[in-house]
Formats: sequence, structure tokens, C-alpha cells
Amino acid sequence: MEISRLDLARLTIGKGVANTAIRWLPFFLPTLALAFSAQTSTLALWLGLAEAAGLATFFAGRWLDAGHERLVIMVALVTVAVSSLVALVGTVEAFAACVVGLGGAAGFVTVGGHAWISARVPFSRRARFIGIYETSWASALLVGAPSIAALIKVFGWRGPFIAVALAAGAAALMISTIDDRQDAPDDSPSKSESLNRGPLGFDALIIIAIAASVAISGLTTIVVVGTWLDEVLGVSTGGVGMVAMAFGLAELVASSMSAGFADRFGIRRTVQISTLTTLAGLSAISLTGTSMVVAVLGLCLFFVGFEYSIVTSFSLVSEAMPEARGRIIGIGSATATLTRGIGVGSAGLLYEQHGIHGPVALSALAIATAFVLLGVLRRIRPDIR
Repeated sequence: MEISRLDLARLTIGKGVANTAIRWLPFFLPTLALAFSAQTSTLALWLGLAEAAGLATFFAGRWLDAGHERLVIMVALVTVAVSSLVALVGTVEAFAACVVGLGGAAGFVTVGGHAWISARVPFSRRARFIGIYETSWASALLVGAPSIAALIKVFGWRGPFIAVALAAGAAALMISTIDDRQDAPDDSPSKSESLNRGPLGFDALIIIAIAASVAISGLTTIVVVGTWLDEVLGVSTGGVGMVAMAFGLAELVASSMSAGFADRFGIRRTVQISTLTTLAGLSAISLTGTSMVVAVLGLCLFFVGFEYSIVTSFSLVSEAMPEARGRIIGIGSATATLTRGIGVGSAGLLYEQHGIHGPVALSALAIATAFVLLGVLRRIRPDIR
């Protein structure tokens, strides 16, 4: 069956709420530090630990493959609402409980949506739908962040948490109205095979490794970009904020490009091209010196290349094991969460020891690995073009 535009819009709005719930927090840590009577570093540490909550998606496969994608998304959105309300207590412990809940819930909304789409759309057209769904990630930064700033100004720090809780509750009700009939896409195995619990094949492991390599390539450098711009190029705080907005715009462009081009020219092929774009951007960053022009060029290539790679890799993962899509999507998400954590954890130390060249080198190694593995995938899975 064809997914209706209204159902896809409902899913995308729901994911946008979940993404906003977790993405606004890092940008307003100074305000939150005052509200929770804590050091910014303490709250940042809890945000980092919240990322690890995404590892829980490893266990989502059985529910997703049993056709419970909508239920998974609804429960996750209710978790977003409850977690946001917990923060209103105003203690560090409440903040910790809130962000861990949000981190896990966001992951389940993502895998639930990917599994729901993949169960209904043939692989030949899947990048379009997943690309549209992933525009919600960019909207959390482009629309959500300014809205949060306005809420804080008018209602204080509790305003955003209350607004997010209300929006998440409304989104859960909205998701309950989507058409949950499941007619398998033309290229799917029969339903009797869909609960396959066997070992992962070599091709599935390669695809998971590709997505994980792409994930670490981006976050390793992104996490130190603001510090680098400030210390080396003298960019003001406001300028760094503009870079964050530019990153959100790059996310939107990349998701839109994935939706518009990946199916037409081939998902694997276009991811391989985007990895080269990412590598070109990283090379420009490493050669920046004190040139703002080279820095801007490098960042633009890097942002767009990485975001296109990561968004389109979701479609690759969805086809890694068609007989158990939910399982492989959950495992892929958990693996990418782990590699992102490794990248973020390594970035600070690498930057202290080697400047921007340290994180860039690790990012370049990871994206080059993804490029090579995509070549291997071409040989072992010629059906994925």
C-alpha cells in the first residue's frame, strides 16, 4: 500500500517533537545550569550519558518485526512527555532522569518510524520517504530552537519543558490515528519469514559498519567546531550560533536531497559520492589555517556531505536484512549510537593534543572506511545499487 501524505506528515511531526525535546538542551545549558543550581559541565555530562540511552534500541527489533511500530512510537512520545515533566522538579537528579528518558525515547521514535516506512515502501522508493521523515531532525534546530528561546524569554526555564510535554502528548494521540494496515512492499519476503532471529549475514554486518563509520565521521569533528572557530578563527559566540543554524540548514538540504535524488540515482551510489564530499570538506578544514573563506567552504562541504551520508544510510540499513527489518534497524541504531559516543569522547582529547587536525583525522579515517565498505557492498549485494 502507498503511504498517505497525511500519515507521513503525522510521523514526521511526531519525530520533530521528540528531536526538539532533546536537541534544545545543549544550546541553553547556561540557563539550565542556573535553574538547576548546577555547573554547566555537570549538565553536559548527563547529556552525554543520555546519548547512551539510545543503545536500548538494540532490543526494539522483536516489537518492530511483529508489526508494533506505531505502538513503539506512541510509547516513546509518552516517555518524552513524562520525562519533560520530571524536569520541572528543578533538581540535578530530575534533570538527569529527564535527559536519559529523552535520549532513549528519541531513539525509539527514529527506529519505529524507519521500520514503519520500510514495511510499506519498496526499497526502490524508500529513500524519498525516509528522507522526508528525517527533515524532522533539521526542523528541531531551525524551528524548535528559536521557539524554545521565545518560551524561555516569556515563561522562564520551565516553559519549554511544559510545552514539549504537551506537544509530545498531542503527537502520541496524533500517531494513534495513522493507518496501521501493513501490506508488505513488492520486494519484501513473506510475513512468515519476518520474525527471523538467525545470525546476521556478512552483508548485514557490512551495512551496519558503513552506517556506524558515517556516524563517527560526523560527530567527532562537529563537537569541536565551535571551540575551533572561537580559538583559532576568533568567531564570536553569535557567529558560532549562526554556524549552528547553518548546520541545521545543511541537515534540511541533505534530507531533501536524499528524498529527491537517492532513489533515482541509487542509494549506495549516492552515499559513496557523499562520502567523498565529506572527505573533501574535512580536507579543506584541515588546510584552513587562518582563512575564514576556506573554513566556510570546508564546513559547508562537510556538513552537507555528512548529513546526506547519514540520512541515506538509514535506507541502506533498512534493506540489510529484509526478513527482519525491525531487528536490523534497532541493531544499526544502537551500533551507531555507540560509535558516536566513541567519536564524541575522543574528540576533546584529540583536539587538545593536535588541534583541529586530530578530530579531522579520525573523521577522515572513518568516512574513508565507509567509502571502502560501500565498494565491498557493491560486490556482495548487487541488488543494492
